[in-house]
Amino acid sequence: MSISINNTESFQANITTGHALLTAKLAQGQQELEGKMALTLLTSAGGGNSAALPAVGVSGHNVNIKV
Repeated sequence: MSISINNTESFQANITTGHALLTAKLAQGQQELEGKMALTLLTSAGGGNSAALPAVGVSGHNVNIKV
C-alpha cells in the first residue's frame, strides 16, 4: 500500500512498519493456536502412560532378515 501526501517518506515507512507488526502479531497468534491444538491432540491420543504397561511375551524381540 502506498499513500503519497506531499511525498512524505516517513509516513510511507510507518505504514510499512505497521503492516509488518500486524503480520507478525497474527502469525504469533496462529502459532500459539496450533501449539494448543497439537497439545490437545497429543493428550487425547495418549490414553494412558504406555511406559508403565508391562511387556507381554517375547513377541517382537526377534527380527528375521533374509538377504
